[in-house]
Amino acid sequence: MRTTFRIATLSALAAVLIVPSAAFAQDTLYVGGAGGSLQAAYEQKIFPAFEAKTGAKVVYVPGSSNDTVAKVIAQKGHEDLSLMMLDSGPMTRAVAQDLCLPLPASAVFNDIYPDAHMAGGTAVGYGYYATGLAYNTAVFAKNGWAPPTSWKDLGDPKFKGRVVIGPISGYGVEVLVMVARALGGSEKDIEPGFQFMSKNVAPNVMAWEGSQANVAQMLQSGDGALVGWSNIRTLGVEDQGAPVKFVFPKEGARQGLNTACVVNGAPQPDLANKLLEDILSPESQAILAEFAGFGPTNSKVKLDPKVAAKVVYGPGQVKSLVPVDWNVINADLPEWTKRWNREVEQH
Repeated sequence: MRTTFRIATLSALAAVLIVPSAAFAQDTLYVGGAGGSLQAAYEQKIFPAFEAKTGAKVVYVPGSSNDTVAKVIAQKGHEDLSLMMLDSGPMTRAVAQDLCLPLPASAVFNDIYPDAHMAGGTAVGYGYYATGLAYNTAVFAKNGWAPPTSWKDLGDPKFKGRVVIGPISGYGVEVLVMVARALGGSEKDIEPGFQFMSKNVAPNVMAWEGSQANVAQMLQSGDGALVGWSNIRTLGVEDQGAPVKFVFPKEGARQGLNTACVVNGAPQPDLANKLLEDILSPESQAILAEFAGFGPTNSKVKLDPKVAAKVVYGPGQVKSLVPVDWNVINADLPEWTKRWNREVEQH
């Protein structure tokens, strides 16, 4: 009888010891997204309030959008990420591969700009940015150059050896598409882009640079005087006191959209949906604008004028951005990559 009681007591004690661990695991939410200022904004300004409100623990897993998608695909059936936050190109692939759950019914989605709702109803944008041109104002002034105004300025011979563009796997593909559009083509008619990039832009390029830290250094030093880049990246360099400025080309800046979705098959989908709704709230959107440079996708957000001047803000600026068809780009990218390596980066 004592043996039976002892076993029962030990079993009960074991259960007591195990339960808190299990409960903690269930209340831990893993979120995949980009690092840098975005990660800092979430970890320091947004997640703490959400954790206090829900009692959950949020763990941020930094990585590029492509790496995050690859991670979710590799973990299919035993996912640990419950929410992933990606640029719109990789998110389009994720949606096409059924990696995202349908968005929940929530009033906050009614306040999101229409073009921030991705097709299929499984992903939504939480922050706008623009891809255009960044330049070193001191270098331009020293050489008597007028500020750039067009995507075609990347091919101006006077900038020989002073242009920096990302590889085809990064900003390069965005520049290629926008150059094509500036010349009457598009992602569906990419030939004008390839012709101009190969003949006019490539001879000017000092580096096809994929490291954003290296691009920032080149722009800040002036070695790279003209860069195909985003307003957020440029803002980061400008905030360090460098003489740099972002330009919305007259043909339009590419609509950048950071998006989020709840991972299909992942743990804690309800908690992840609550976090997504929190991220889309006016309060969180204002934080992302101030501390990470993302323009709000929630139309109800009111920003301080100083913050508003630095980000994509308001229906006018949102409508001025040029959206691209990532389904077309993603389908053609393997062939474009071969051609880019053969015809463009070879210079």
